[in-house]
Amino acid sequence: MRGIGQWVVKRAQLSHGKVALVFNQHKLTYDQFNSRINRLANGLVQTGVQKGDRIAVFLMNGNEILEAMFACAKIGAIFVPINFRLSLEEVEYILNDSGATVFFYQSEFVLLASEIRKRVPISCWISVGSPVLEDDIRYEDFLLKYADQEPEFDVPGEDVHMILYTSGTTGRPKGAMLTHANTFWNITQILLAQPILEEDITLTVAPLFHSGALTILTLTLLYRGGTVIIKDRFDPVQVLQTIQQEKITCMFMVPSMWLAVTQVPDFYHYNLRSLRFGISAGSPCPLTIIKILKRRRVPLIQAFGLSEVAPVAILGIQDCMRKIGSVGKGAFYVDIRIINKNGREALVKEVGELVVHAPNVMSGYWKKPQATREVLQNGWFFTGDCVWRDEEGYLYVAGRKKDVIITGGENVYPVEVEQVLDRHPNIAEAAVVGVPNEKWGEIVKAVIVLKDSSQELSINRIKTFCEGKLARFKVPKILEFVSALPRNAAGKVLKDFLQ
Repeated sequence: MRGIGQWVVKRAQLSHGKVALVFNQHKLTYDQFNSRINRLANGLVQTGVQKGDRIAVFLMNGNEILEAMFACAKIGAIFVPINFRLSLEEVEYILNDSGATVFFYQSEFVLLASEIRKRVPISCWISVGSPVLEDDIRYEDFLLKYADQEPEFDVPGEDVHMILYTSGTTGRPKGAMLTHANTFWNITQILLAQPILEEDITLTVAPLFHSGALTILTLTLLYRGGTVIIKDRFDPVQVLQTIQQEKITCMFMVPSMWLAVTQVPDFYHYNLRSLRFGISAGSPCPLTIIKILKRRRVPLIQAFGLSEVAPVAILGIQDCMRKIGSVGKGAFYVDIRIINKNGREALVKEVGELVVHAPNVMSGYWKKPQATREVLQNGWFFTGDCVWRDEEGYLYVAGRKKDVIITGGENVYPVEVEQVLDRHPNIAEAAVVGVPNEKWGEIVKAVIVLKDSSQELSINRIKTFCEGKLARFKVPKILEFVSALPRNAAGKVLKDFLQ
């Protein structure tokens, strides 16, 4: 298997003249896209980039981030996308940990880039947009300096092409090393689960440093020969306008984005008939969102995975209402085991740790052999996610192992409680955590965003609502009301801030 840089080469031949990308009303055909990638790849080689070197990108959504990824793929360099919402210290850590030699940055982040260059020894700085720092190179000027002939590098599928740093909600993030083959199988799993057509048009608004935004539909459509419309900022009204105007046929967003879109005041006035399906991933999707989209005849596929392996499971269109709350069954080439606390295969409806064997499992954590050995054992990846399986084999996520609440010796899985709270008519969102308690060890706390803050919600009303839906020890004992849940850039709730 050859590296994924060949995807755009082949598409330039097969889909010559067809629009691949649209960004800020600027259209790039597949052959134009490939030409720009070649210029960038050749320029990187001329600046001294060698096979295996790490290339860091600190960019907002745009054609440039995808061009950088494919340019790295063509010359055997390793693409390192960095969350542009991170702090100076967090960016510094990733740059030092990865040993990046080239740094692409958005001109909006010029002040951060200025400070970074005082701290990290990077040899080449490339700015997307203006202004640029002294001695740095403007992206478009860089491309103009080099020819667009195909780079001649042998890049096999087993080579690492990308390091995705985990979200780091606790402790330092780890760099998951993904090979070209990993990404190929990732795309293959998506294509087997849901037909993607050359005529499809997707809208990418989730940040492309997020594995879901990058791979679930963006790379899948580029592989398939579809069209990707990119927005550099998420605006729920603009999303609805773009779906209507550009006749978007499929799109991925994290649950918080889908929620914001469905809460636009005139949501029901927009024409969504072109949208064949949506995909949600990154965290469990509240039932209310699924039901609202169903009323608009937009089936919402659930995809479940991690930076280290995605997708793991997919809940298809045919089951999105019948199995509400499930993340589906294992993807086609994914083997799944659920291991209980005794190290045995869990029974039906018994919670255990999800363990995965698949060709899209990462090759390991960058420069962390001990951490790699802890999660990769005899070819199986121990995800750290607690799940259970129903009689038909559909998977349900109970939460992360580290998030399990132990109260009076009983295990409480936050997602189970959150899914019940989401059904309350005045709860927009809920996050459940454990807090220390002298008598029980931990007790259950719910942090709640109300739909209507003028209507008070007491602990007694919550207890009454949960009666018959949850065991008493699972019912929240403490309530806290907030205007919004704290989230990282991937849309995951930062539960450490809620305890």
